[in-house]
Amino acid sequence: MNALILVGGYGTRLRPLTLTTPKPLINFCNKPIIEHQILHLAKCGIKEIILAIAYKPTNITNFVKEMEKKYNVQIIFSVEDEPLGTGGPLKLAENYLNKYDDFFVFNSDIICTFPLIEMMNFHKQNKAPLTILNRF
Repeated sequence: MNALILVGGYGTRLRPLTLTTPKPLINFCNKPIIEHQILHLAKCGIKEIILAIAYKPTNITNFVKEMEKKYNVQIIFSVEDEPLGTGGPLKLAENYLNKYDDFFVFNSDIICTFPLIEMMNFHKQNKAPLTILNRF
């Protein structure tokens, strides 16, 4: 199983911080946001993570290379020429996502310990074409 993290936005609501640093690299509790996500995915057994990147890709790729070794995951970069919203990155990363029957998709600015294993078990037990986790 793999996961796609959408990291292509400009982070305009966090300016001026994001003028020089992409939002996924902004620190939250002494770690960049993206590291929190990679750590949680690794703990849940996800070994392949695709990052859909558009804004300041070099900053993100340089940082994330260290995360591969630290958390024993493979990170693949799917670089957009310009931000493609939500659907565009899915299409762009289609060849990577098709390697597995199921995959996770996350926005890069969400920090939460999602119950991923339970969610995937629920998804498979119900033979669902799509499962969305939301909090009301």
